[in-house]
Amino acid sequence: MIGWQLHDHIAILTLDRGGARNAIPIAGWEALAEAAGAIAVSDARAVILRSAMPGVFSAGADLAEFRDLVAQPTLRVRFREAMAAGIEAVAALPMPVVCAVDGGCFGAAVALTLACDIVLAGDEAVFATTPAKLGLTYPAGDVARLKARVGEGQAGLMLFTGARVEADEAARIGLAHRRIAHAQPAAHELANAIAANVPDAVRALKSVLRDPADASHAQTFDDAFGSAAFTARLDAFLEGKR
Repeated sequence: MIGWQLHDHIAILTLDRGGARNAIPIAGWEALAEAAGAIAVSDARAVILRSAMPGVFSAGADLAEFRDLVAQPTLRVRFREAMAAGIEAVAALPMPVVCAVDGGCFGAAVALTLACDIVLAGDEAVFATTPAKLGLTYPAGDVARLKARVGEGQAGLMLFTGARVEADEAARIGLAHRRIAHAQPAAHELANAIAANVPDAVRALKSVLRDPADASHAQTFDDAFGSAAFTARLDAFLEGKR
């Protein structure tokens, strides 16, 4: 359903539930949180979030479970909390997360892409936030991320109408950061470029992007000049200039 592997300091986090168009059940969100937690303490320098299914990223939450939510109020809480835990675990990863979208990305799957640092949209990518079509809302944290990514007006258009946003439009409004023919190969190329840099520096930069007001960033900036990695790379650079 959801698994990950580490290759050359790059964690490949894969959605793989082809028979259900990668719809994520409650257990899947819980598995996502567990996988992200393991990646966080691994040697990964970058993460790629991808689908194993051609033409599909994810249909979002598994609607097959929704009838149970009608009948069991306590299960609604578990669903909401499991979904939030999975998405927040991805958002909390200390290394950059590159999301490769090469197909349909709907409902809660859009919220999952919003938890990633960089989203690549391939030719077949299409996005839609569809809860209003079912009479549902969207978690407040996910609405906040959508608003921050595309602006209040575009977020409203997506949420109020549930309309499909094709790849070119997704890139234009900032829902995706780069429009590319095939997202997965481009994600690997980008992750390799990230992994080639000093891991501590990349993690520190992600931390600054996440919370620029954190006072500890100044000390981290100063300390980097005394690191062995900086000395080695500076020496190599200066030697190459001779």
